[in-house]
Amino acid sequence: MFSANDNARGPLSVLPDERVRAVLRRLHGEAERQMPGVLLHLLPQLPRMLLGRPIDKPGTEHAFADKYLAIERAQGAFCYLTARALRARTVVEFGTSFGVSTLWLAAAVRDNGGGRVIGTELLPEKARRAQAHLEEAGLASFAEIRVGDATETLRADLGEVDFMLNDGFPVRALDVLKLVAPALRPGAVVVTDNVGVFKADYRDYVTWVRDPRHGFASMTVPFRSGTEYSVRQ
Repeated sequence: MFSANDNARGPLSVLPDERVRAVLRRLHGEAERQMPGVLLHLLPQLPRMLLGRPIDKPGTEHAFADKYLAIERAQGAFCYLTARALRARTVVEFGTSFGVSTLWLAAAVRDNGGGRVIGTELLPEKARRAQAHLEEAGLASFAEIRVGDATETLRADLGEVDFMLNDGFPVRALDVLKLVAPALRPGAVVVTDNVGVFKADYRDYVTWVRDPRHGFASMTVPFRSGTEYSVRQ
């Protein structure tokens, strides 16, 4: 349904800035070349996944310290276009990693006329490399990467949030959403990746965000890994 081809009609074509496209083209390529190693790491967890059991736990992020774990090109374009449609000026991102998604989001904020992406990354070395990629793409002034546990770094100074990408490790996803939810304006969008491939890990998250008592309307968008799309009511 969603093409990942990088050509004149591919996802990167939604970006008007060739400088940003060039950086993302390289980083997406590097992330894709890492995927066999990521899948090999997850292979011992396959029986748990098939049995519907969670595989994520605190500390897992350190096992992927050298991995991108990035959204795909099509997902990046989807987030960019959603943020543009919202005229988003303030974006929160849980799970910056090496900054691939941050670049898509910062490009949207800049193209909307300005604002900031508040990124969060637990590992300082990943945050440093993400910052370097933002500078390379000319987007550093549109992003702020907070280093540390997102349940601490996102406690203050958010302002009114228009868009949130919730793409950190599943064990923290619901806690982070609950923390940010009061700052989300009516009509704000939350995009959460991997709810399809890691169903057990995201079961509580999906149940919570689909309960209308919590103030969201939500459904899964059929990207390959399953992406939850939630609108603040």
